[in-house]
Amino acid sequence: QVRLVESGGGPVQAGGSLRLSCVASGYTVNRICMGWFRQYPGKEREGVAGIDGDGRTRYADSAKGRFTISKDNAQNTLYLQMPSLKPEDTAMYYCAASLRWCAIPYKDLLSVDTFEYWGQGTQVTVSS
Repeated sequence: QVRLVESGGGPVQAGGSLRLSCVASGYTVNRICMGWFRQYPGKEREGVAGIDGDGRTRYADSAKGRFTISKDNAQNTLYLQMPSLKPEDTAMYYCAASLRWCAIPYKDLLSVDTFEYWGQGTQVTVSS
């Protein structure tokens, strides 16, 4: 079992930055696949960024060149650095993890089907 707890969301003005954190317990983040997803009201959850056990990353087009996903093995924490935020980044953000084999490029780390563990989410609200 993996327990995931997100934090770091909140209100921010357009152009501002946030760093989301996801503390994992029950397993070390070092060798597992993890990802960040977001969900708009009334919409399906969509992948933002994923990182596999070897540190390979994949980003959605909306996040590519802007957001950075990373792991801190010492803190057993997953991060999503989000600079230059836009109003369209407003959503609930979720952390996800998988203990199954899921190396990039063989598994889609932007798909909800890849992950079996989820956090409770943290709200990001970007005002214009």
